[in-house]
Amino acid sequence: MTQIIDPSMERAAQASEKDDRRKRLREFQSELVERMQAARSSTDATANHLGVLIGNTRWLIDLQEVGEIVPVGAIAKVPLTQSWYLGLFNLRGNLIGVVDFSRYQGLSFTDVDAESRVVTFASRLSLNCGLLVSRILGLRNMAEMTLQSSGTQETEAPIQLFLDLESVRWNRLSLSALVQSPRFLQIGS
Repeated sequence: MTQIIDPSMERAAQASEKDDRRKRLREFQSELVERMQAARSSTDATANHLGVLIGNTRWLIDLQEVGEIVPVGAIAKVPLTQSWYLGLFNLRGNLIGVVDFSRYQGLSFTDVDAESRVVTFASRLSLNCGLLVSRILGLRNMAEMTLQSSGTQETEAPIQLFLDLESVRWNRLSLSALVQSPRFLQIGS
């Protein structure tokens, strides 16, 4: 016996599934924002860094240096700029320069998909800028990690390498040091 499927019921089911996914995403983002605010206000915060994936590399960014985490929208290209400077992004009426940090380091471009986000710099850094990240990996506690090495890479900012409890490698990125780098500030080609 063949089953006849009503197309309108199928569309309604697909729309319901989409709504459920959006609701779960909003709940996750709300929870992440609440946890970030709690971590910022606590002096002995356990989760004091945001874990992100840029390209194939895991990075840690101090929550004090993070502004907002937003989905990637339309980015307007700016002519005569470096290849790593993707362009301008409108965030509630404010123009944010978007940087592909992977490309900035001389690696391949970061693919943009449904999990990609723009992590904006905190307002105290006085630079309307954001980094394109492949994925948000959640909050991380630096006290549970072991420093492996420290040095300077292509970013011209100090990079520290850490291992977490599962021996996963993380690079710590200082946005405040990055915004002081003459190379980072020179977006013109």
